[in-house]
Amino acid sequence: MDRIITFFQRKRAVSLILIFAAFMLIQLVILRLGNKAGRGFIMPEHQELVYYGMQLPVILGFVLRSFVNHRAVKLTALGVCFAGFWLMLISNEASLFYLIVTGTTVLCLGYTGGCVYYYMSCFADVKHFGLCFGLGYAFAVAVQYVFQLSFDLRPLIGVFVFCAFALLLMFLYTEKRVITSTEDKGFSSVPKFKLICAVVITVAMLMFTSYYNNYIHHLQIASNYTEYNVYSFPRLLMIPGVILFGFIGDIKKGKLLPVCTLCVTVIALLNAVLIGRETYTLNMCLFYLSMSAVISYYNLTFMFLAQKTKKPAFWASAGRIIDSAAVLLSFALKFSTLSAVSVLVIDIAMLSAAIVFMALNGDLNLSSIANKETKKSEPNAKITPGQIREKFGLTPKEAQVFKELTETDDKQEAIALRMNMSVNTLRHHITSIYKKTGAQTRAALCKLNITDE
Repeated sequence: MDRIITFFQRKRAVSLILIFAAFMLIQLVILRLGNKAGRGFIMPEHQELVYYGMQLPVILGFVLRSFVNHRAVKLTALGVCFAGFWLMLISNEASLFYLIVTGTTVLCLGYTGGCVYYYMSCFADVKHFGLCFGLGYAFAVAVQYVFQLSFDLRPLIGVFVFCAFALLLMFLYTEKRVITSTEDKGFSSVPKFKLICAVVITVAMLMFTSYYNNYIHHLQIASNYTEYNVYSFPRLLMIPGVILFGFIGDIKKGKLLPVCTLCVTVIALLNAVLIGRETYTLNMCLFYLSMSAVISYYNLTFMFLAQKTKKPAFWASAGRIIDSAAVLLSFALKFSTLSAVSVLVIDIAMLSAAIVFMALNGDLNLSSIANKETKKSEPNAKITPGQIREKFGLTPKEAQVFKELTETDDKQEAIALRMNMSVNTLRHHITSIYKKTGAQTRAALCKLNITDE
């Protein structure tokens, strides 16, 4: 077990890819199985309600993780997911039992997802974090596509999902020792308006893709997943898509990601409105490419912001929660049945909202990147570790802790994990730093981290 803990601590990039890939594979497979719930039991014209109904327990599961954070609950939720997956795999789809198992499994899936998203957000400052996210997501999509349950490969997908559950089990066992505190204390520096902007932009982007989502899902249900299948080859575009946009998310701390997402989504919508529904394959390709951009945007944005808020467990998965909520909203608006004119009006309104809030949030001011780089290159700002030790009489380890406290907004748990020490040890160093510097708050330490030049 100690070797596993060491792996999670030191091989952070690899562990982030594996953990996220494991969860995403489980999520994709379970939701794919859940779409079949009620076939033969629910009237065909109401079959779509299963897909939309699954969004409620998903949302509830993610929200519950924000309030309930106990290892026993985490392991129970994972166990229910594991049992539910196998029951769904072998049970009769046309039964009430299958429908009940689906709802319970999806609820626990959401809770487990909340644990994974929170853990990921603790390392949002890791180098190439966006690429780690993209590679994990892409791997899950690739595996799920190759072993689609419509083929006679159920034993193989079972093996892959079993391995994914085993990996998440190890992760949940080690998580508490890696992040020991269950309290959402810490350094809050994200203005509420910035969070509001992220929420509004995410909703607007998702409403763009909701037109596709409802339309395609409606077609595939009507054709019984034969003529129209959302899991067909255009889905493979998500593999390079999430990797590309994950990489873009690493550039200038995600500064380019909102603009790139907006451009790709607008192209997809113009095709849907101007060319129409008849170009099904092209619509599917653009749908998955735009979904890759939107998924990357909302996941990375909220993961980057989460640890700077008072409720990181909630905000880390806020994008995923909004995604499911947007699906329900689009269903209420009956997007798939609206005329092209009505869709265009709604899309223009959403586009306008996204652009306005991007402008207010500074996402469209790309010139600020150059200004920030110029400021960083100016030889004034930060004290070197040697100067810190000399000025305040700190030990080498205390000097490192000082730099972490003043140059990042991360919580103590994330800093301790990054420095490979326990939270209690970190707090001991912080107490000593406060005593030697005379500062009483983290903000006061930040003011001390400036040269006199």
